[in-house]
Amino acid sequence: MWTEIDTHISRVTGEKFHTQQRRSLSGGCINQGYAVCDGKLTYFVKLNQASHVAMFEAEALGLKQMLGTNSIRVPKPLCWGTAANSSYIVLEWLEMGSGDSKSWAEMGRKLGIMHQATSQKGFGWDVNNTIGSTPQINTWTADWAEFYAQHRLGYQLQLARRRGGSFPKQDELFAAIPDLLGNHRQIQPALVHGDLWGGNAGCTVSGEPVIFDPATYFGDREVDIAMTELFGGFPAAFYQGYAEVFPLDTNYERRKPLYNLYHILNHFNLFGGGYAAQANRMIEQILR
Repeated sequence: MWTEIDTHISRVTGEKFHTQQRRSLSGGCINQGYAVCDGKLTYFVKLNQASHVAMFEAEALGLKQMLGTNSIRVPKPLCWGTAANSSYIVLEWLEMGSGDSKSWAEMGRKLGIMHQATSQKGFGWDVNNTIGSTPQINTWTADWAEFYAQHRLGYQLQLARRRGGSFPKQDELFAAIPDLLGNHRQIQPALVHGDLWGGNAGCTVSGEPVIFDPATYFGDREVDIAMTELFGGFPAAFYQGYAEVFPLDTNYERRKPLYNLYHILNHFNLFGGGYAAQANRMIEQILR
């Protein structure tokens, strides 16, 4: 398998690459990550089962689309495919550091610039992708409330019910969505990361902000900002920097739990446990 990956790297870069050092990396719960080095060049390789190659193809397409905005740094995808019983994606290696308030303010500003990239096709994306390992449906839809109700919350709730989850007020929730989202003045299809929590953002050793592991699509930009607040929040400088470039619309705080409900439902579908109870508490909060 590794020989095939080396050959693929050599072919796309035009330089002979032969792995001399391979180091397993911790931190991922969906894929297995490795740093591979030939003594001069280092790349980041993610592996999964061969059946998941479409997930890596969609990740590469998303990274390329974000790169095309000339805004925030993302790792460049080199190649992807299958070898033996595994699928893989090879990415640019970025040496990560800690960053400071200036770095996080710049991350906010650059994300705001990326969010200004839009689509004439509406809300969605050209292909379906994944959020974690859960399928994410991206069928193009003209109306954001319809897209979010059907392809985000509706799909996750369908999966959650199959897993044994019970959500007594889901009908009330869906009835409320048009009003919750219908008065959103600045809503437009924005290129979003889609899975922007602290584990998918950081800074290089030089302080340059980076985002990675996307679940890309065109949606309300607030979905990204809401998720940054879900698991501990980003530094305050990030939000200050974002506001300089693209201030949030009024009533964002009202929409935030609705957007983060998607991720809590997904966590229930991925990991089970108490996430169903948390989702029901969030539904209660949304309906107040």
